[in-house]
Amino acid sequence: MKNQGEVFVVGHKNPDTDSICSAIAYAALKNQIEEGTFIPRRAGELNSETKYVLERFDVEAPLYMKDVGTQIGDIALKSTPPLERDVSVKEAWVIMKDVGDATMPVVTDGKLEGIVSVKDIATANMEVYESRILAMSHTSYRNVTETIDGHMIVGDIEDYVTEGKILIGAANPELLETYVSEGDILLTGNRFESQLCAVEMKAGCIVVCMNAPVSKTIQKMAEASGCKIISCPHDTYTTARLISQSTPISYFMKKDDLISFHRNDYVRDVKSTLAKIRHRDFPVLTEDGEYCGMFSRRALLNPDKKKIIMVDHNEISQAVEGIAEAEILEIIDHHRLGSLETKTPVYFRNQPVGCTATIIYGIYLEHGIVPEPKIAGLLCSAILSDTLMFRSPTCTWRDRDAAEKLAEIAGIDAREHAEKMFHAGSGLADKTAEEIFYQDYKKFIVEGMYLGVGQVSSLDWEELERIRPILQEYMASIVGEKENLYLLLTNILTESSELLYVGETAAEIIEQAFGKEIMKERIVLQGVVSRKKQFVPKILEMLQA
Repeated sequence: MKNQGEVFVVGHKNPDTDSICSAIAYAALKNQIEEGTFIPRRAGELNSETKYVLERFDVEAPLYMKDVGTQIGDIALKSTPPLERDVSVKEAWVIMKDVGDATMPVVTDGKLEGIVSVKDIATANMEVYESRILAMSHTSYRNVTETIDGHMIVGDIEDYVTEGKILIGAANPELLETYVSEGDILLTGNRFESQLCAVEMKAGCIVVCMNAPVSKTIQKMAEASGCKIISCPHDTYTTARLISQSTPISYFMKKDDLISFHRNDYVRDVKSTLAKIRHRDFPVLTEDGEYCGMFSRRALLNPDKKKIIMVDHNEISQAVEGIAEAEILEIIDHHRLGSLETKTPVYFRNQPVGCTATIIYGIYLEHGIVPEPKIAGLLCSAILSDTLMFRSPTCTWRDRDAAEKLAEIAGIDAREHAEKMFHAGSGLADKTAEEIFYQDYKKFIVEGMYLGVGQVSSLDWEELERIRPILQEYMASIVGEKENLYLLLTNILTESSELLYVGETAAEIIEQAFGKEIMKERIVLQGVVSRKKQFVPKILEMLQA
């Protein structure tokens, strides 16, 4: 089977126990039966019940994945080697030709310092008429020597040009004395008088062209006066043309208002920036701000999208952010078919059972694989949670049969484990109204209307009564225009729910959907414990009718 590379298995926002445990279990199975790396992720915070389950079976919680949109780091970056700031213009040009890049980063100690382009090289060669360019750019004598293919006869090659101008010693010695100043660089040939004049006028460096010999007398005098001597093989014209190319690129590079991107930046966010700038390549930085490659406009034509397997949901409003930009490979779910569209066919498995974990356990069996005890414990917990310990009307014989077999593999008593799990999830005293409301919350979009439906299940009715007023107040503070919010406070033991609601048409919808007249901001729904099968379908049917 084709190696899919890195694939993320993720459940819905505000994940419940089924969403988290199914993601972990399915990723574990895929890693056994297919090539690739399958990684479980979560699209929201863990609730108390799920935390208890993961701790009980000593399983690490999946990392949080906020957005699955395509990021710069998902795109194949160009491994353009960085340049150092002291590299000469000539050397930079040679490197650019070798690697075939028109833009290159300048990096010091891993940090981006500037950008140099072919345009900058052209500027250095065609538009600079300043004879003091080497001193102005603080050029090293090593750059000068290497650029003109020379070797230093007198002086320290590691020194820098700090003063003076570039001159050609074509005049006679009398005239030469009038324009050679201290620190100047004189280009000359086999002319003893010119060389002697330069030393006496305290020139900074004498460049002897055509590899002409330099007398011992001149060398000793130059050394005594601090004048450097470089010998090179080129004629004076060629040397004069080359020597300005020894300038370090740090002098010409762009270093202000640099346009760079981070590996974690989303492509959709940088497109507006790219539209305003005509560069072809841009440097990319790591989270620590270190250079890691170049990003090309051309890479946007066919970017590598994140590969996703969705579990326990199939609606775009419940999916992790950026799902429209991702490549969905599979959907494993047990809910109604929602609004999600895919660009290509996908493996879609949707079965009318009480829990996604039941489906995943079935896939294990189809491949002749018995889940390890930890995974069996997670799958069993998910089934017990989603079916409210087999009390939910969504529960089927497949759920019950799967839970019993998984409990045996995990070495647990299903009923005892379920009670401990529900008690752990019922601890609401230390949570804020926001945390309680969103711990199991799903959003639906129907006929242009937004419906938010949350559910809090507990074995303790007094606790539900205690939190009801703060939840009513919180819901009233967050409801938006054209939005209705509902919250089911479900008593697992009595198999009933108290419904809280807020929104312009929230009461009217409930009255029509359930045929009950509502006098207050809440109503008790006897026998209603399933949001998926008993509550949401009635609301949606009424709205669509």
